[in-house]
Amino acid sequence: MSDTPLFQIQNLHAGIEGQEILRGVDLTIQRGEIHALMGKNGSGKSTLAYAVAGHPNYEVTEGAVLYKGENILEMGPDERAQLGLFLAFQYPTSIPGVSMANFLRMAANSRRQRRADEGEDVAPFTPREFRRTLREKMALLKVDESFANRYLNEGFSGGEKKRAEILQMAMLEPEFCIMDETDSGLDIDALRTVSDGVNALFTENMAMLVITHYQRLLNYIKPNFVHIMADGRIVKSGGPELASELEDLGYDKFMAKYVPEAVTA
Repeated sequence: MSDTPLFQIQNLHAGIEGQEILRGVDLTIQRGEIHALMGKNGSGKSTLAYAVAGHPNYEVTEGAVLYKGENILEMGPDERAQLGLFLAFQYPTSIPGVSMANFLRMAANSRRQRRADEGEDVAPFTPREFRRTLREKMALLKVDESFANRYLNEGFSGGEKKRAEILQMAMLEPEFCIMDETDSGLDIDALRTVSDGVNALFTENMAMLVITHYQRLLNYIKPNFVHIMADGRIVKSGGPELASELEDLGYDKFMAKYVPEAVTA
């Protein structure tokens, strides 16, 4: 097995509309690991997610993002997704006129075709295979089968949108997933349902970065490592206990204790 990390960020600087937000982020994630990224609003968490995914509004000015040892920054967002990167959005977009089933079929087959081109023993779904697999994944994730015929996220509640994101993850079978504040807007029952789905899909061949403000999501999706972000940098890293201490102290007292030089405003 290769010693090359599955995912690695090196000295990443990025921003939007000429404003620098990320000021030198370094992060390494191996297969089988779940990392949590926490920080106050404006610390750069979502900017990091968008920069990694290839959002066109975010400009990377320095550094590298390595996936399986290859710098992906010159790739478009579609190519990054085909390679096995997945971003679950904090605020998923509605696409009227496009059914969930059609969207998932096109996206999954694009990903599977790329895997086949790289030599994996996999092929795009036949219509029958797709319908069977979709039903299986919906049952696993406790998603109502009516989702398949609804327009993508149109009229969905917050919980339904987040379950739809996890269903996409199930069908695309990514190797590296970023969950951008997936707990945002969820009540406790919806949070538990979504978390159970993520846990059911995670394997030792994958890796995951969970972005959140709060400890509560991490009670269900257990991280191996926790990183605290402030002023566009990761300023403190540790084990799962770090999230509990942050929850107990609050951000200001936590930063004063560990990183008094960091800008927390």
